[in-house]
Amino acid sequence: MIELSTLDWLVLGGFFILLAGIVYLSILSREEDTTDYFLAGRNATWLTIGASIFASNIGSEHLVGLSGAGASSGMALAHWELQSYIILLLGWVFVPFYWSSGVYTMPEFLERRFSSRSRTFLAAISIVSYVLTKVAVTVYAGALVLQTLLGIDTLWGIPFFWVAAVAMVVVTGIYTVLGGMKAIMWTSVLQTPVLLIGSIVILWVGLDKVGGWAEVERINEAKMHLIRPWDDPDFPWPGVLFGSFIIGFWYWCTDQYIVQRVLSAKGIKEARRGTIFAGYLKLLPVFIFLVPGMIAFALREKGLISYGTSDSAFATLVTELLPSGVKGIVIGGLLAALMSSLASLFNSSATLFTIDFYKKLHPKTSEKKLLHVGRLATVGIVILGMLWIPLMLALSSNLFEYLQQVQALIAPGIAAVFLLGLGSKRITEAAGFWGLVIGFALGMSRLVLSFWAAELEGIPFIGWFANENWLYICIFLMITVVVLMMVISLFTPKTDIAQLEGITFRTMKPEQMAELKAGIDMWDILHTGMIIGITMFIYWRFF
Repeated sequence: MIELSTLDWLVLGGFFILLAGIVYLSILSREEDTTDYFLAGRNATWLTIGASIFASNIGSEHLVGLSGAGASSGMALAHWELQSYIILLLGWVFVPFYWSSGVYTMPEFLERRFSSRSRTFLAAISIVSYVLTKVAVTVYAGALVLQTLLGIDTLWGIPFFWVAAVAMVVVTGIYTVLGGMKAIMWTSVLQTPVLLIGSIVILWVGLDKVGGWAEVERINEAKMHLIRPWDDPDFPWPGVLFGSFIIGFWYWCTDQYIVQRVLSAKGIKEARRGTIFAGYLKLLPVFIFLVPGMIAFALREKGLISYGTSDSAFATLVTELLPSGVKGIVIGGLLAALMSSLASLFNSSATLFTIDFYKKLHPKTSEKKLLHVGRLATVGIVILGMLWIPLMLALSSNLFEYLQQVQALIAPGIAAVFLLGLGSKRITEAAGFWGLVIGFALGMSRLVLSFWAAELEGIPFIGWFANENWLYICIFLMITVVVLMMVISLFTPKTDIAQLEGITFRTMKPEQMAELKAGIDMWDILHTGMIIGITMFIYWRFF
């Protein structure tokens, strides 16, 4: 439990006043159309894009789950936080196609490349996965963390968990509905530094308390390596390197939740620079979230602090190490992370519903009506996420592990379709659609079979499929879908080359190439090289 002083409450109050002011200004500057509501008027700068990508990515699983992972398994999960190079792929390789196509959503882009049925299928599974996993789990985990940190069991006779959950959803839902993407992008510029300041303070104070980095390394010596044996039951090195790339490629380069930020850019150059800025920010979580967990473990080993499960390491550091006022900043950072993730989820889900379902069924709908539908869809997503929370309470303590495994089963099919679809003009419409369907069906089959893994062990193939390490299964699914798409393309009609103009690497328009080349300068190349260099150094240092 954290005892907040008057100064802490004043800091939190100041944070919410600034947040309200930014939301109010974004509402005043908005225009009443879908481009403004869903894509911030396509006028976002590199600063807001990069901050929004980072703030949308950071949730309670980073502040609590990643710190807990640092306390229990050391550097094992750092691979997922060292994916700045994949964000660079988004900016350098995929942005020219996404932005210049003028689409609102990733399913809409798939329709341009393949067909209407591919668009509908991707939109459907995306919305379902957002509601059943990301929205509900973010609210659930956030409310649980606030309850733990504040140590409040009930408020006004109501369990505090529900008070915190409803308050987060209502506050975030209000500014998302009223301000749309512009409010989300602008508030990220406030939320990102608050989150970083709070986390850096914990790192700084923790290192001072434990006796420096050398002492952290000494006590965590057995857990300092990124590369584990190939037969490690949890994080085998081939599975981590290739499996995490597949998941990362799907998340950073094809998922509406992230890509919607670069679609809001005022141009390809701003979009690319936004991803470069996000690449720098993405290097930080290892040090400001995972390392504090390792510090907590070291402090406990030295008898300086005490905590129960590893997931309580973060709360213990905040409670026992931070002075008044700073605790308020850290709680503000936690709330910033939760609200930014939620707002992005609400807006992305509403965008998918409005553009890929409603507008597709009613193509002549006015901008005003679409805007109204978008706001109603946002409210609907909020309500559905809240209704799903009671079922979240029935899940085991391995919530974050289950989420990672679900993402590993969803990612391969979508990643294969986008990668082959943009990389080759020979991939046919049928191959694109059936790649999505087969990839999703195989992934969900593994998820269902995993519940009876022990009983199925020993049965040829099925037993292996149900019991094999989830990262190896992710790689297997990716290879399977890629091979199937290539085979299907050999026996199905080719796509008209006119439809592919500007959509694949081999069919880029001259004006696309001209804009792309004109926007590149030495600063972009230099910073890209620096991010890759820092990433390689971290891998070398903790090999």
